[in-house]
Formats: sequence, C-alpha cells, structure tokens
Amino acid sequence: MKALKFTISGQTAFFKMPEVNTYLYFTYGNIHKIAILGIIGAAIGLEGYNFQKKLQFPQFYSELISLNISIVPRNDRGYIPKKIQLFNNSVGYASHEEGGNLIVKEQWLEKPVWDIYILIDGNKNMDKIIYSFLKSSFIYMPYLGKNDHYANIAAAEIVELKQIASCENVNSLFFRDCFEFKKEANTASNINFENDEIWKYEERLPVRLGSQENQYITIPFIFTNMNVELKRNCKLYSEPAKVLFFF
Repeated sequence: MKALKFTISGQTAFFKMPEVNTYLYFTYGNIHKIAILGIIGAAIGLEGYNFQKKLQFPQFYSELISLNISIVPRNDRGYIPKKIQLFNNSVGYASHEEGGNLIVKEQWLEKPVWDIYILIDGNKNMDKIIYSFLKSSFIYMPYLGKNDHYANIAAAEIVELKQIASCENVNSLFFRDCFEFKKEANTASNINFENDEIWKYEERLPVRLGSQENQYITIPFIFTNMNVELKRNCKLYSEPAKVLFFF
C-alpha cells in the first residue's frame, strides 16, 4: 500500500476548542483530522466554512472525510508547549465596550511539528492531492487552525507501507479504545523507542463533524511508547521501524 507522507510545522498553531470561558480561548494540544482535511482542501482549492451556505457540511469535509490519515507528533512525547497570547481587535463590530476595542486572549501551540500520512486510495481528489503536495503547489495558503498561523509543508514523498494485523508499539496517535496496555511487558528493556523512559500522552481530538450545526465529535487518542495489544480490528500499517494507526 502506498501513502503520501509530508511534514507540517509552524512557529505557532491554534486549533480552537469549542469549550471556552469569557476570557480565554483554548486550543487542542495536537492537530486533528478535521484541521488536516481543511489544509488538504485549501491546497487543492475546495471550499471551506465561509462558502458552506445551505449544504450540510463544507465542501472540503464532504469530499475528504473518507481519507485515511495517520498523525505522528514530532514534538517530544507528543507534548507541544503552549503560551497565552493577548492582542487587540479594534474592528468596529468586535466589541460593544467603550472605545470598540476587544482584548483577545488565545492559547497558542509553540513550534509544533507533525508527520502526516495519507493512504492513497480511491478518493476522487487523490491525484490532485498528490500533485499539490509533491509539487508544493497550493491554491490557498495552508495554515494551522487560523490564518495567523502559517503552515510549513516539507519533505513530501510517496512511501510504501505494509498492512499488519498486530503490533507491540504504535508510533502515531491512536484511538484509546482500540488497544490495551500490556503492563507486565512495559519495562525499560522492552521499550523500543529512542527514549527508555515510559511515557503516555492522552487527549480527546475531533474525528468527525456532527450533522447538527457541524459540531466536533471527539474520541480519546493516545501517543505513547508503552507496549500495547490490539483489542479490535483497525487499520495498522508499517514502514521500516514505525507502526502507524490510520483513521
């Protein structure tokens, strides 16, 4: 099986969580599938939320949701540092406060990096996607969640993957419910990652849009160097020294 692989990074990123309070907008801790579909859609010229009109979903989502994607965090242990940023929004409709100036507080990811894999299958846009990323030819500027955060896309290539039925470690984000941890085997001598210390990153990330109001549907994800055992069927592929979970 072949896959398109590329590295995406930026100085900052902001993947807005719908759960906010009055004073601060929070970000997801890693890029998620909907954001990746938006980047791919922008690259090949598909319409986004601003052009949705009366359609159930934006065009990029409707045409790309069938893509099988794997996300490999490149930041240490999957954790990306966050900082609170303050800036002014002084457009006339920004605030009803005196002076018409809104002070915005957002939580930004700092220097994020991911490797993204996309299985080359029967999606009708696949030829456009491959050409766009291999040639670095993007119709719209790709960004990381918001147009303040430009995305750097590099090292695009076609790689050969082998489908596998089981594994002891997964080198990408994966659904928590698909695996169970082999506690008796999680000793330093059995860990085959570069760092011998056992670690685990866990977060709920969006995987789909709901049919009502396009709200995110989230699933718990894990990124870890612990030994695991497959609980149910899922899409696992391997390349040399790496096991990838696709969803």
